[in-house]
Order: sequence, then structure tokens, then C-alpha cells
Amino acid sequence: MEFSEESVSIPFEQKELECVFTVPSDLGAECTAVVLTHGAGGDMHARQLESLAHALAGSGVLCLRFTCRAVNFMYRFRAYLTVVNYLKSHERFAPNRIFLGGRSMGARTAVAVCERMQRQKNAVQGVLCLSFPLHLPGKPLTYVERSRGLLALSRTSVLFVSGTTDNLCEKVNTDEKFSIDLGLKLKFFLLNL
Repeated sequence: MEFSEESVSIPFEQKELECVFTVPSDLGAECTAVVLTHGAGGDMHARQLESLAHALAGSGVLCLRFTCRAVNFMYRFRAYLTVVNYLKSHERFAPNRIFLGGRSMGARTAVAVCERMQRQKNAVQGVLCLSFPLHLPGKPLTYVERSRGLLALSRTSVLFVSGTTDNLCEKVNTDEKFSIDLGLKLKFFLLNL
């Protein structure tokens, strides 16, 4: 399926967020949409995010990627929430299903935004976590603190994609009971990377 990309700038506080819609050529009146953002050191043009956006659009799913270079978590949270609200009120697109996703710190932010939006019925259908930083570097026992946001998503589907050499996700790689311990509806995909 063909797709096109459209750049947009979304006003946010005193700045603008650089964004790209990846739009399937046969997008219907109602659609499924995925919002994606990058980790602490990247931008929306990260290879993994671009590839995912293209694959999603090729399957008929609208994708909105954005760049937020701040490392302050609450700033990124507010930026992500602004992007989701922009998408929900967009004149041209009318997504009836929205999924949130991100890579690394972007995944943590997506989880936090989903947690906030759970109060709205059917606001978010699921979360895609690419290389979710489950614990601090070299400290796998800090996963309890990092997983608090995930715990709040007990009614939301979460797809967890991680490489087997991801040093911020050792708990998932070494503990098959991790999802049971947290009581989550998690799907794990471990890639031998």
C-alpha cells in the first residue's frame, strides 16, 4: 500500500513540535492511528521509528511521529499529551482508535500519557514500548520504580519489544515471570540483537 508523508508543526508552550504524519493512500473516514516518539538522544527520524511508521502506513494505519529533544520527563509528558490532543482534534483525520508508542524514554512517556488518558473511555487502545528502559543502567533491581506506570495499565494492552542485549531491560530478558509478577497484559518480543 502506498503512503505519503506530511510535515506539521504543533504549537507547544513557547515553541513548536516538529511532526510528520505518515498517511496511507486509502485512509478512510475513520482510522486507526499510532503516535510515536524517540528516546532521549534522538529525534523522530530514528531508523526504527521511520521503519515502523512506514510499515504501519503500508498496512493502512495513520502514524504521527514527533520530536521532543528535552530530557525533562514532565516536559516530554506535556509535549506528548499535546500531540495526542492535536491528533484527536485534527480536522482531516478522525482516528477512532489511538495507540501510543515510543522508543526508550519515548516509551516511558507513552506509558505515562496512556495512564493519564485511561480516565477517558476508550481514549487509548494500547501502548507500544520499543526498548523500554525498565531499570537504570546496570541496576536491574530498580525495575519496581520504573514499572509503576506499567502497573497502572492493567486494563490496557502493551506490546514490549526489546533486544536481548538491551542493558536497560535485563529483568525482562532474565525473568519469564515478569509480566505475571506485575499482573499486566504484556506481549514480549525479544529480538536477538
